[in-house]
Formats: sequence, C-alpha cells, structure tokens
Amino acid sequence: MTSTTPAEPAALPPLEALQRAMPPTRLLDCGMDYGDVVALDNATRGGTPWDEAAEQLGQAQLIRARAAEDDGHTVTAIEAYRAAAADFLFAQMAYNFDGPRKTALYSRFTDAVAAAGALSTPAWEPVEVPFAGGRMSGWLIRPATLVSGAVVVFGGQSGWGAGYLPHADALTRRGIAVLLAEGPGQGKTRHDGVLLDVDVRAAYSAFVTWLLRREDLGGAVGLWGNSLGGLYAATTAAADRRVAAVCVNGAPAAPRLLPFRAFAEQAAAMLGTTDPEAIQRNFDRIALHEADRIDCPLLVLHGGQDRIVSLSDQRPFLDAATHDDATLRVWEDGEHTIYNHADERTAFVADWFADRFARLPE
Repeated sequence: MTSTTPAEPAALPPLEALQRAMPPTRLLDCGMDYGDVVALDNATRGGTPWDEAAEQLGQAQLIRARAAEDDGHTVTAIEAYRAAAADFLFAQMAYNFDGPRKTALYSRFTDAVAAAGALSTPAWEPVEVPFAGGRMSGWLIRPATLVSGAVVVFGGQSGWGAGYLPHADALTRRGIAVLLAEGPGQGKTRHDGVLLDVDVRAAYSAFVTWLLRREDLGGAVGLWGNSLGGLYAATTAAADRRVAAVCVNGAPAAPRLLPFRAFAEQAAAMLGTTDPEAIQRNFDRIALHEADRIDCPLLVLHGGQDRIVSLSDQRPFLDAATHDDATLRVWEDGEHTIYNHADERTAFVADWFADRFARLPE
C-alpha cells in the first residue's frame, strides 16, 4: 500500500496524553533507568518537550556508556547503552507518524541497541528476513548455555523489537534464545517497506522459518505477542503448526479502532493510510477467524484494569484452543499488558515457555 499518512505533526500531543500512553510502569517495563523515569517526569512537567527530555537523558547515558567502555568496564557499558536505548525508544514514541524527527530518534535507539549487543556475550545478531518485496528486522539474542528452543517476541502498534529486551533477559537466563522481531508496520521493517497490509500470518511464519533453519537453536519455536502483537501471535499459531507454544499478552481477537488519538494514529502509520474505513477493513482481515484453531499450548494474559482490551476481547483465543494445555492468567489490578507487574509477569511467561520446551520429544 502506498503511504498516505502525514508527516509528524508540528506539535506533540498534550503531556497528559503522552503520560497516559507511556506511564512509569511501561517505561520501567521496557528498561528505562528509574532515575531517568523520575528525571523525564520532572523535565516534562517543567516545560521541556517529551522527545527532547528523553533524548537528553539518552545522550547522557551514551556518554556514561562510552566512558565505561573506554575504561574496560564492559558490564557497566552494556547497562548504560541499554538505558540509552530505552530513553531513545520513548523519545521517538512521542510521534506516531514517520518523519525526520521520529526516524532520527529511532535510529539512535537502534544504534544504542547495536552498541550493547556488540559488547554482550554471545553478541546479539542483527536479523533481516526478506518478505513481500521488503525486509523484516530483528535481533537474535542467544544464551551462553545450551539452547532448548527459541521464542519470537514482538509488540503491537508502538512497542517493537528491542523494546522487549527485559523479556529476552528472562528467556535467555532459562536457556531459551530470543528473536526480538519488528513485524509488518513496525520500526525498521516499516521503514524498509513492509506495512500491515501484507499477509501477517505469513510474515511471522517467516521468522519461524528463519529460526528453524538454524541448527543451534534447539529446534522448537514459540511466539510471545504483546498488545496487538498477541493477535499476530495467535493467528500465526493457528496457521502454522510448527509453532510449539504461544503467549498472548493483552490482545483483542477482533481489533477495532479505538477513540484514542494515539491508537488511531499508530494504526494509520502501520497501514499507510488515515482512512478509518480502510483501517477497520484491515483489522477485520487480520482478526482471529471463527474457523481458526490453535493446536499448540496457549497462554493468555489479562490485566483486570486494562483500559484498552477487555477479557471478553481475549476469550476467543481460548475458545480457539484445541490443545489441552490452554491457560488464562489474570492480574485483577493489572494494567494493559501487565506493565505494573512486569517482573512477575515476565518470569511467569519465561517459566511457561521453558516448561513447554522441556516437554517436547527429543
């Protein structure tokens, strides 16, 4: 689809809207340093634009990272590069449509991730998967120990790829490799020409194929989709019997345009059009269908205080399960994708994947 979305607006959304979209729980969940969370709040309440405040914090973390690297303090350098990446991630998230400012900030995010990955052991591998005349991107992160399998981790409309580094930490500590994926309409993949008008199930299956071709990754692949990415994970699992296990974290089975500016603009940017009817038609196309069946172990996560996705929105995933291992885990006070119980949630899911991989036949 030819993009008809506008360039980034001259003015950012109101601070209150940015705070709702990126609360402290989400900032921490995606790896922002706590001190930077506090500093971002103070700076923006003092009048500094969100993107500028977050970028300044990222730049300070880069300076700290380079100094540590020069001194041979590799662990500190990695931590600081990762903190910088989180700052740049949330700086660019202030803009929903692509434009010079958002693109430049996303490049800073990617560069900081690359710097952290180059110092890590094993080094993180940049991934490019050809698809639909373009390229899909990601990062492969492997444990230093024997690998029992691999999980593709991805987000939805605004949280992508290496924004889920804490998920990768939990999985690799359990001997599971991770592909932090940027699928159709997301991040660098979007910049490289793959929008959400493609066959989404085939796109995520292409990541599965890429992993299964590797002989060093345990031979089993799971999918962990967050927010709208949970829909992509579930529908891919329904279409691809090679998927060994799937986690859906806070996703609607039948997405619809919501009355929030950020949601509508992000949906438009992912598809390449601001036409609400075209966006809804595409949502209908990529939804979980009545005939879909999920034949592998399924885990559905729900937050009781989620203002975006209700439990009834997620019930169809469980109804589509044909495997006897289908689990619903609810945090009654949980925010969207359980930001406010991030450590517990991530450990629970990582253990769940480890247990499922351990039960697979040799």
